[in-house]
Amino acid sequence: MYIRSFADGNGDGVGDLRGLKDRLEHLAWLGVDIVWITPFYPSPMFDFGYDVADYTAVDPLFGTLDEFDAVVDEATRLGLRVVIDIVPNHTSIEHAWFRAARSSKTDPKRSYYIWRDAPADGSHPNNWVGYFGGPAWTYDEASGQYYLHLFLPEQPDLNWRNPSVIEEFDRILRFWLERGVSGFRIDVAQALVKDEQLRSNPELSPVDFDADRHTQWAAFAHDHDVTQDDTLAIFKRWRAIVEEYDGILIGETYVLEPDVLAGMLRGDGLHVAFWFKTMHMEWNAETIAQTLAAPLDSGSDEIGWVQASHDEPRPPTRFGGGTRGRRRSLGLSTLLLGLPGLPFLYQGEELAIEDGIVPPEMKADPVGGDEVDAGRDGCRTPMPWSAEPGKGFTTAPTPWLPSSHDPDDTVAVQRGDPSSPLHRTRQLIELRRQLDHDAPVEWLDPGTGLVAFRRGDFEFFLNAGDDELTLHTECGALLYSSITPDRVGTISSSRVRLEPDEAVVLR
Repeated sequence: MYIRSFADGNGDGVGDLRGLKDRLEHLAWLGVDIVWITPFYPSPMFDFGYDVADYTAVDPLFGTLDEFDAVVDEATRLGLRVVIDIVPNHTSIEHAWFRAARSSKTDPKRSYYIWRDAPADGSHPNNWVGYFGGPAWTYDEASGQYYLHLFLPEQPDLNWRNPSVIEEFDRILRFWLERGVSGFRIDVAQALVKDEQLRSNPELSPVDFDADRHTQWAAFAHDHDVTQDDTLAIFKRWRAIVEEYDGILIGETYVLEPDVLAGMLRGDGLHVAFWFKTMHMEWNAETIAQTLAAPLDSGSDEIGWVQASHDEPRPPTRFGGGTRGRRRSLGLSTLLLGLPGLPFLYQGEELAIEDGIVPPEMKADPVGGDEVDAGRDGCRTPMPWSAEPGKGFTTAPTPWLPSSHDPDDTVAVQRGDPSSPLHRTRQLIELRRQLDHDAPVEWLDPGTGLVAFRRGDFEFFLNAGDDELTLHTECGALLYSSITPDRVGTISSSRVRLEPDEAVVLR
């Protein structure tokens, strides 16, 4: 859950820990096991909490440490486990470490970050670009050197080749584990350690700093700024710590090559690594099948399956919008929840909501410049709980981002409708619990337009085409349909009809 937009408990228009605690019952009813909370640490909010100023405290905007403890206690009572975001690639420029680091070249904290002299020709120390676009270096006038940042200039990268940084994070992890958290989602897990020589990346095409951030990033082969082998030693160290507390280590591994992803899971490091290519694929059967099979074929089943996040347009929006986009999102969920690994739902995904509409004057995201649609605001609008003003998210006259969702898209309405996406998602989660999780995936070839696999006694099918299809099967029961819940029951013939974008589970 994206804490700013989940539930506002004090009426100031911003989601917080008190609001989360009051809404945990929804998550328990839905059937999830783990609640992943995005950063709630003290922060100047240049990147809405992903620029951390203190790793062992709570920003007053979100509450207090006591309120965090209350969230963990209530989650435990409901049978939920709490995972929190840890942001180890970079800090805020307002973190005490960076303030000390820029105060003097001889300060002990200077080496907590990555500094380089300005080249004589006036260029940057190397050709690296940031994930948000632009050069990955900013000149610090006060100390006369450049510092590295793969994100905003307000987010300086830490130097993970410094043993003191490693020891600092050992203490940070234990601080939260002692408070009852069950593990961590590691932000930017692929980028912690940088090339020791800070060599420039191979250039694939001339970089255009007027282009969008994705195009700038794609101009280089990222051989030296991300996915360095030395990062694995950090994961292994952290895994030993979290397993003392029966915890889990989840990597935000934003790599789209399955072999690279598999490499980040080796060596007793991460328990789970995200596979994000599902958020960047076209809607056709061949592409969907290849995208789902690729990470499993690379030899790992510790995959974190996602089709939505707080950083990308919501699936119903990406998949065409309207009824079709919603159906496709539910169809893909049917496959993802049937695969080995750990599936994740982003808040509101269970409602199959589209991106919210944010007018230009309310744009908040620093990414994307002046182009509203280029930022992440649309997927971050507040959770629609009910049809009343404020959508049940807040009692404030104006939330931090507007909520433009229809009344039918609210939890209150969908919970009362057995055919709603909310109930479809809940039933799918219940079905997942019946799987034999040791059963391997056997990919099937049922014909053009269909994606299919078998796990044990269960068969999963998605009609990714534009036309109605008939499936020939020897299965005896239809357990689930992403579109028509009243179809569930015994199959009286050897044929099952699938509407476009419909997914079914057979036994």
